[in-house]
Amino acid sequence: MTESVWGPVHQDMCALLTRHPEDVPAVVDQLTKLQDVLERVPPLLASNPLADFNQLYLRITTSVLERLYEGSFEDPQFLSRLDVEFAARYFDALRSFSDGNPGCPRVWHVLFARMAGPDSRPLPSAAAGVNAHINFDLAFALVTTFDHIGSDPVDESAQHRDYLQINEIFAEAIPDLRRGYLEKWQLLLDTMNGDLDDWWQGEMVEYTRNVAWRNAQKLWACRHDLAATAKERERLDETAASLGKLLLSPLGAFLQ
Repeated sequence: MTESVWGPVHQDMCALLTRHPEDVPAVVDQLTKLQDVLERVPPLLASNPLADFNQLYLRITTSVLERLYEGSFEDPQFLSRLDVEFAARYFDALRSFSDGNPGCPRVWHVLFARMAGPDSRPLPSAAAGVNAHINFDLAFALVTTFDHIGSDPVDESAQHRDYLQINEIFAEAIPDLRRGYLEKWQLLLDTMNGDLDDWWQGEMVEYTRNVAWRNAQKLWACRHDLAATAKERERLDETAASLGKLLLSPLGAFLQ
C-alpha cells in the first residue's frame, strides 16, 4: 500500500526517515530534503497534498530558526527542544505510515492516504496538515519538552511567552503562504475580502495553539498515569481526525 503511494521515491523516503534531527538547523535540513522527495511523488508531484503542508511547515520552522539566531527567545533551550520534539512526531507519523504500521495516528493517516488522489487542493491540504500537527502533535511535544528541561508548563512563564511568540511568526507568514495556495478566482475573492481572511486565520492559529497549551497542561498532570494518557491521546486523535476529514472534504474549501 505505502510503496505504491510513494512510488519510485519509496526508498528515498524510508532512508530519510531513519534519522531524527537533534537541533533546529537539522529539522530545517530534514524538512528541506523531505520537500524534495515529496515533490517527486507521482502522479501529482509538487501538487501533492503533503508537499503543500511540508512547504508551509518548512517556512515556519525556518522563521523560528532565524529568531533563535537573533536571540529573540527568553529560553532558547526550551524553544529549540520543542521544535525538535514537535518535528519528531511528524516524521514518526510518516515513518509509521511508510512502514504500514497501524500505530500511525488517524489524523495523519487522513492526509497521507490522499497522496495519490486527484481531488487534493493546496489550501485545504495545508490546513489539514496544520490541524494534525497543532491539534494532535503539539500537546505531546510540549509534555516531552517540559519533561526534558525539568520544568512545568506554567502560564506567563518565559517558556509560555516564547511559545506565544510563534503566533507572531504564523501571523507574518499566513498572508503570503495562503495566497500562494489560491487559484485565480480565489485570489479575486481574497482581494475583495481585504485583510479579513488573514485576520480570521491568524485568530484560528492563535486559538488552536492556546488549546494545545491547555491540553499539554492536562496531559502533564496525568503523565504518570498511562491509562489516562492513552485515553487523552485517543480523544485528541479522534477529534483532530474528524476535523481533518472535514477540511479535506468539498465543504472544507469554504472553510479556508
